[in-house]
Amino acid sequence: QVQLVESGGGLVQAGGSLRLSCAASGTLFSRYGMGWFRQAPGKEREFVAAISWIGGITKYADSVKGRFTISRDNAKNMVYLQMNSLKPEDTAVFHCAAGYYSRAAATQNEYTYWGQGTQVTVSA
Repeated sequence: QVQLVESGGGLVQAGGSLRLSCAASGTLFSRYGMGWFRQAPGKEREFVAAISWIGGITKYADSVKGRFTISRDNAKNMVYLQMNSLKPEDTAVFHCAAGYYSRAAATQNEYTYWGQGTQVTVSA
C-alpha cells in the first residue's frame, strides 16, 4: 500500500514557475515508477511526466517538454515536478501516481496508487 500526498500548487502568472511535490508513504518507494498527470475542468485526465523506478528514465508529454522536469529523491520518498514557463493552458489539478516497477509509463493503467491532487492555476 502506498499513499501519495501532493503539494506545491497555487496561483501563478503566465511565464512563472511552480514546483510540485509528492510525498509517498511506505518502505518500497524505490521500486515504484512515478508519474504526474493532470485534469483540467471538463477534460480527461492526461499524462504529464513520468520517471522510472530505476535508471532515471524520464518521459514527458509533448506539451510540457522543455518546460517541466520530473525528479525523485528515494531517500526522502519524494517525487517532484518543476514547472517553468507556465501557460494558462497548464491550469489543472495535478495528480501524482505510483506504479510498481513501472518504467516511465505514460498510460494511466500502469499506475496503481494515486494522490488526491493539487490545483495549479495559471493566469494570463
